[in-house]
Amino acid sequence: MTQQYIRPGQVWLDTKGERIHAHGGSVLTVDGVHYWYGENKEFSTPGSGIWHWGVRCYSSTDLVNWDDRGVIIPPDEDDESSPLHPSQGLDRPHIIFNAQTGKFVCWVKVMTKGSVQRSTVLTADSILGPYEIQRTWLRPLDMSAGDFDLVVDPHDGKGYYYFERVHSEMICADLTSDYTDVTGYYSTHFPQPQPPFVREAPAHLQRGGLHYLLTSGTTGYYPNPSESAVARSYHGPFEVLGDLHPSDESRTSFHSQISSVFRHPGKKDLYIAIADRWLPRYLDHGDRARQAFIEHFAPGRDGDEPMEEFAYVDTSIADYVWLPIRFDGDRPVVEWREEWSPDEYEDA
Repeated sequence: MTQQYIRPGQVWLDTKGERIHAHGGSVLTVDGVHYWYGENKEFSTPGSGIWHWGVRCYSSTDLVNWDDRGVIIPPDEDDESSPLHPSQGLDRPHIIFNAQTGKFVCWVKVMTKGSVQRSTVLTADSILGPYEIQRTWLRPLDMSAGDFDLVVDPHDGKGYYYFERVHSEMICADLTSDYTDVTGYYSTHFPQPQPPFVREAPAHLQRGGLHYLLTSGTTGYYPNPSESAVARSYHGPFEVLGDLHPSDESRTSFHSQISSVFRHPGKKDLYIAIADRWLPRYLDHGDRARQAFIEHFAPGRDGDEPMEEFAYVDTSIADYVWLPIRFDGDRPVVEWREEWSPDEYEDA
């Protein structure tokens, strides 16, 4: 059945009627077709020991109806030491195209036991693969690299890598010409003493000569207030603009976390904040859960003290919150909509 609207926070099914699994995802347009890819969480039920089942991809021409194109980076079921083993904490794949090499380059963050976070880099000749591993267990700039975004300058093709230096600050690092490593040149932004104030989940967008970074706080799967910042270059300095979702009284970014921003190439000024609602059942507990969370992360509190758990963590039922970004002057704003369509926007 063909759908007409994007309905944020509701279960999103593909054209076969199956739940879409492209979590922590992004959208890349190739030859007029949109490809939405992300973490495949179909088997990541509580107690399964399965964090992911590879990277899955879907294709669409309208951003509403999605065809399942399968697992484009499969899990390595046999080698427990592989970063692609289902038990490894593979997160947030990002794919960019290198016009110089003709390769699609995919980076993934892999979190292992002890919260050590490192990167794996793969390349392919097609967006749909097959992908070959080029680097494993990479520590960019000898840092523990967490949530990230990859950016290609549309004019000169230079690549940039924004990542959270775990529980510390945000880094912008230049990529090598083949996009599979960093050059060593980098800048630092938004230093913070501890979670939940440290910024993570960076999502970059460029508009009108300005560079924006949208980030979240570090609160695990629990949603928190997002934040936007603006600069005139990739390396900043960035000016913090405040909460991206100012109309959200719950202060939870509409109970979601942004993973990337998609600029629609066929529409005028349509930027879409692509976000995950990791804990749909968190909404059942309302302000009581949020207050417990705030108290747990209050400055001076021992971070090792157990937190009262309200959310039932089952990422196999995580949903998506896709919303258009409106610009109030040069400030990006995301407002709630029960349903919307990219067709509402003027063609470019």
